[in-house]
Amino acid sequence: MTPFQDRPNVIPWPPILFLGALALAYLLSRELPLLLPGPVALFVPVGWLLIVASLGFMLWAFLAFRQHQTSVLPNRRADALITAAPFNISRNPIYLSEAVLLFGLGLVNASLWYGLVIAPFMLAVSRMAIIREEAHLAARFGSEWSAYAARVRRWL
Repeated sequence: MTPFQDRPNVIPWPPILFLGALALAYLLSRELPLLLPGPVALFVPVGWLLIVASLGFMLWAFLAFRQHQTSVLPNRRADALITAAPFNISRNPIYLSEAVLLFGLGLVNASLWYGLVIAPFMLAVSRMAIIREEAHLAARFGSEWSAYAARVRRWL
């Protein structure tokens, strides 16, 4: 048995990291405003469009977990390898949705801080969750995982 065969993580890092990035961006926006240059009137509708699209994409992923009767929790064992939509677009549609959500919130709030936390958020999620999740999926699903991972990119 590999270290990740039972489950990818003990701690559910992704929601903690997302909420941390969101809180950090919000607090920095309030205490040290760093406004986006340009037409705020354009940013707001585009931001709302991205927010709605990211939430829709995230809901689609949650429904896929439910349909395949496997846990969406990042610290629980995967009972199925989901390769159908939206997982045929991105291996991590929920984490991708969270990054787009941060970007949309940055546009709606005309704040650069939301955009600036995206890269550290994605790096932290990759290192603290995705690498372990992928090791877990490789241990559980072997060649089926390898074929899927070769076909679908991690983010986009």
